[in-house]
Amino acid sequence: MYYSEDTIVYLDGKWLKATDANFSLYSQSIHYGSGVFEGIRSYEAEGEASIFKAAAHYERLLDSAKKMHIKCNYTVEELTQISYELLERNNLKGAYIRPLIFLGANMSLSPVNEVHLFFCAWKWANYLGDKLSNVLVSSYERPNPKSVPVEAKVTGHYTNSILATTEAKSKGFDEALLLDANGSVAEGSGANFFFERDNVLYTPPLGNILPGITRATTIEIAHDLGYEVIETYFPPQKVKGADGAFFTGTAVEIAGIQSLDGIPFKKPWEQTIGYKIAQEYKKLIRKPSRKLLAKA
Repeated sequence: MYYSEDTIVYLDGKWLKATDANFSLYSQSIHYGSGVFEGIRSYEAEGEASIFKAAAHYERLLDSAKKMHIKCNYTVEELTQISYELLERNNLKGAYIRPLIFLGANMSLSPVNEVHLFFCAWKWANYLGDKLSNVLVSSYERPNPKSVPVEAKVTGHYTNSILATTEAKSKGFDEALLLDANGSVAEGSGANFFFERDNVLYTPPLGNILPGITRATTIEIAHDLGYEVIETYFPPQKVKGADGAFFTGTAVEIAGIQSLDGIPFKKPWEQTIGYKIAQEYKKLIRKPSRKLLAKA
């Protein structure tokens, strides 16, 4: 699904076949989850590959590494250039790009100086598909921000997401919605969350959630369309029976939600603010960002 015998990846300054890439089985990242990554999408725009908000993604990647005390000497510009070359070498235009910064062999819990950079890309459809999702309020909570830097995109954090998704699917739902330690809605297993009531959008504030790039883009589009967006804490009870709701994220893009804990939202998806934002988002992601980058 992710690679073939012809797939080319980037590892520590070298281009090689995915089947030839290797790393230490004693990597601290594998044993303890100390690594950082990004999920980035490229779209075909005017016949060329166009990476959506590459700079914002790589700024977050480097910030995540800094928060995890992982040294990374690459710049945003260098990471962006590697991304475009990766697409070219694999003859990809519309693709999902995964940069990963991981650590070398170390069985201790101390900082590691050996740092590796890996890039791969593959064609990947919308993570949640095209249908609306039935969502379960998870029994699992988001990590306490005093225990780990929740605003960093850390590999180990996603064990929390896997548990929540597994629970939801085992109970017949499509996706999970996690709360924070105070019982307020935080985010989905791998996406930020919005809901609509009385022509106003609500979304959890930063602090207990990943600062999503698609989330920020959604807020920008909503403001451009003249809608109010309120960033505030709220319990799941306030969401149930609202007018509409949706997830946002690079992998899911903007994905409508059918129900929460079996309670459907009032408006048809096509009549919601989320749907209008999704249409504008589809236009935005296909603008030729590489040409804009070259002019900057």
